[in-house]
Amino acid sequence: MQQLSPPYRKHLESFVDHLTLERNLSPHTRESYMGDLVRYLRYMEESERTVAGITPADIQEFVQELHSAGLESRSVARNVSAIRSFHKFLVREHTLPSNAAENLRQPKPAKHLPTVLTVDETFRLLEAPLEERPRRTSFLRDKALLELLYATGVRVSELVNLQQGNCYLDDGFARIFGKGSKERLVPVGRSAASWVRRYQQELRMKLSNRDSGDYLFLNARGSKLSRMTAYTIVQRCSVQAGINKTISPHTLRHSFATHLLEGGADLRAVQEMLGHSSIVATQIYTHIDRTFIKEVHKTFHPRG
Repeated sequence: MQQLSPPYRKHLESFVDHLTLERNLSPHTRESYMGDLVRYLRYMEESERTVAGITPADIQEFVQELHSAGLESRSVARNVSAIRSFHKFLVREHTLPSNAAENLRQPKPAKHLPTVLTVDETFRLLEAPLEERPRRTSFLRDKALLELLYATGVRVSELVNLQQGNCYLDDGFARIFGKGSKERLVPVGRSAASWVRRYQQELRMKLSNRDSGDYLFLNARGSKLSRMTAYTIVQRCSVQAGINKTISPHTLRHSFATHLLEGGADLRAVQEMLGHSSIVATQIYTHIDRTFIKEVHKTFHPRG
């Protein structure tokens, strides 16, 4: 909450008091609401909106950003619920004259196979930060971030919460805490390990301050990198690489799994690396693999 400016912080503190004293919600639920609303209000601050100036279109745009950043439908629905409750509370307290979230509806994502990069597109994306080197001092962080996303297939939330103490680069793996604080060990290849080390030695040490904690990836102010910033990095580098697909950090997770299966990896091993509790979730990548094979056949077979 300290990340917010005083006006926003004041409104959020009042709402949290309401959740505690009037709705008697559990500490876990309050923390979830608070985390979702801090992200929401920071987004509005960055868009130079006051609380009173937030429009329904602004809120809808934020929800769409959550989808684009790869959040699962359940997580987006929780964010929508928090936003609705927050605005309803502000109207009830006469802080706002009307509820901009009153008609907020969660967009239903289309049912389709996730976007996957080809190996060539992936390599071009990974090289994009190096092309930005002359004009962007953060190129080392961005390069290490992209390499680690593709090397491990981690979710963006797992990436931004990764701490240096859980990176065992000499041994070639990282300890990842996923959904429900489930822990797994994920291999880290030589290329990713090398770039992460270089980022730590040449840039992270300069960015670090007392607010940095042990988080691996930091922003220019030395704070933990946000999911939205990770999303922006991936998008910017995809444009730099000339990739004509709408992608997010989750696209690298999809590509990681698909490329492993295309190369003959065992489905159970991929499930373990992705941190899926059920193999059913991992099987979607076998469908992507078959789609890829059909496309190859159609393109290159004489009678395709």
